Parts: sequence; structure tokens; C-alpha cells
Amino acid sequence: MRHTRILIAGAAASLASAAVAQLGPVLPQVGGVLRPVTGVLDDTVQGATRTMRDLADARLSRITALVRANPGRVVLDPQGFPARAGEIVLTDADAAVVAAVEGKGFTVIDRGEALGIGFVRLAAPPRVSLKAAIRLAQSLGAKDVSADQIYTGSGAADTASPPAIGNGPRIGLIDGGVAGGGATQRGFASGAPKASIHGTAVASLIAGSGRIRGAAPGARLYAADVYGSDPAGGNATAIVQALGWMAEQRVPVVNISLVGPPNPLLGRVVAAAQARGIIIVAAVGNDGAASPPSYPASYPGVIAVTATDARKRVLIEAGRATHLDYAAPGADMLAADMGGGMASVRGTSFAAPLVAGTIARAYTAPDNNRRAGVLAAVDAGAERLGSRYGRGLVCAPCRTPAK
Repeated sequence: MRHTRILIAGAAASLASAAVAQLGPVLPQVGGVLRPVTGVLDDTVQGATRTMRDLADARLSRITALVRANPGRVVLDPQGFPARAGEIVLTDADAAVVAAVEGKGFTVIDRGEALGIGFVRLAAPPRVSLKAAIRLAQSLGAKDVSADQIYTGSGAADTASPPAIGNGPRIGLIDGGVAGGGATQRGFASGAPKASIHGTAVASLIAGSGRIRGAAPGARLYAADVYGSDPAGGNATAIVQALGWMAEQRVPVVNISLVGPPNPLLGRVVAAAQARGIIIVAAVGNDGAASPPSYPASYPGVIAVTATDARKRVLIEAGRATHLDYAAPGADMLAADMGGGMASVRGTSFAAPLVAGTIARAYTAPDNNRRAGVLAAVDAGAERLGSRYGRGLVCAPCRTPAK
């Protein structure tokens, strides 16, 4: 079987490379996105010797490259995070406020609802900046108004080595699309569902694929593709709609290996999903400990996961959340690739599904009365290695060694 080495990109130059261009839209890679390379595994900005300054510079370079690669589609919001250009989102706004905003030249693009929380997505008038659009809506009485921020990205391709879907525990995946016909999939972006490198790799670490060890072999996967072929996919409104679908399907555990800023709509829908008994597992990102706290990992109750290498060391590039629950393998290991073989992966994106699968083996239906007991059992099986590992290292034997 062909064995390709794949890794996270580190600098803006790699984002602009032809290799990345072949994968689809250029998107932020803070959650652990893959790119093909030749030769041996390398981190572009040598992971073992990175400094916090290197990681901060790399993060800014990636965001800048994202905006430049998608003119008119992606801009920076007032906090400097990438977002859909010219669009704002009102959460649970009453009809009078929406009418007042429309009266100022805004146009309703979409109205939606997720877990009882309504939202309206609007296009700003021409030549009105995103910052000015948000301020204008606030002045008209909109309380929860924000940009439609973008959470990481994923490459797309036509084929992949599919995960080994079976009749095991149900697990949700909000990411790019998953290759193969075994997963139950739904798209929440134009062109979705569409098989992606990132989504397929994460899925294989949940359910297993050939030689790839999954944390929950034979799991029944429910995959929500929030990227498709949209250069501005992975946005907050797509993620909340995906969470609503997961609740409809009564999926008990949902993995989100995506990273971005806090968002009022996303925060409320995450809380509503948890109130219905869904356990959400999220990666802390790959921008280093000095980076801004990552979301959705930082929302209360979300299971925040960091990553370790083959020597059980926390990755130098691992990001942070406002709390940390577990660590799991996320480097020096294999996952399914897009060419029918395997790939070396590195990043917290690939640790989160190992934790999600571990939890799902015992948490088979949404039930908040069982949540504490299930997590206590996971704690009991975790290897205690210090505060940088949260409550411990989970699923260490799940690693499929890269060598």
C-alpha cells in the first residue's frame, strides 16, 4: 500500500504553494490541516524548535494568505479573525430590528434556526465595511450581532481510503466531507458533501481504516461537511446548522477538529446542544500556547483536547483553550490519506477524534444523567502526566505508528 507523508503547513509560503492549490480553497490551518509533500516528515517551521514568536508569525501569515487568496470572499472581522466578506449575523433578533436593518440597505441572505435559536444572515450595503456594518446593526437595536467567522479549513479531492464504518457507536463529525459511502453525510456549504483530506483522516481515527487503528472501530459516523467547495466555508452559521442536524439524529458525541474565535451564535447553540445531552469534543489548535484561546474548545462543557507525539510530549505548537480536559496522540502516527493509502499526520485535529471515540464507546445515547459517570470512567483510564495533559493522556494505544 502506498505510504504518503502528510503534515500541517507552517508558513504563508506553503499556503500559496501549488501543492495546497491542488487541494481546493486556501483556508486557515489552525486545527491541523494536511498538505502533501515529498520526502520525509517535516514541519516547515521545524516543530521541535519553534518559538512562540514563530508560531504567532505563522498564524498571522496564514490569515493574511487566506484573505489574499480569496478577495471579495474573505475579510478580517474587527478582531482580526477571518470571516465571510460583507455579511453579518443577527442571533434571535426580533422582526422590528431585522426590518430596521433592512431599511438601511441590508439584504437578508438566509434565515435559519438551530436547537431553538434563530439567526438571520444579511449582506451589508455596497462599500460598507464589516466593522461599520456591525456597528450600524448594533445602533439599530441588534444585541447579538457578529461577523460570520470562519473556522479552519479542509482540502478536497475525489477519492480517499474510506473509514471502516460499521454498526458501532454513533459519532458525529463536523469537518470536511468523508470519502467512501459508509458515513451518513449532509452538506452545509455549497458543493457539500465533498470528500476532503482532513475530514477523511479524522474519520479514520474514529472508526479505523485498514491498518489505521480507530478509537471506536466500526463506529457509525454522521459527517457534516461545512466546507464543500466554498472558499468561505467553515463559517459559524454552517457549524450551528450542523449541530442542529446532529441533535435531530440523536448523535451522542460530536467531534469538531476546527478552531476559531468566540461567536455569540455558536456559543448559544453549543450550550443548547449540551443541554440536550450531546458531548462535544474539540481540538485546541496548533498556534502555540501564546495564541488566543480556541473555540469551540473554550466554551464551558466542551471537551478540549491537546496532542502528544510518540514520546508522549505535548506538541510544541499545540494551542490552548480556557480549560483543558485531555491529551491524546496527534503526531508520529498514520491516518487514511486521499489516494487509497496512509499518511503521517500531526496536529491537535487528530487527537480530538481519539478522545471522541473513547467517550462514544461508553456514551451511546444523549443523556446528561450519564455524562458525569462516563467521563469519570475516561478519567480513570487516562494516564496522569501533569497539568499540560489536562486530566490525562487518553487512547495512547490508538496510535498507528508512522515508522
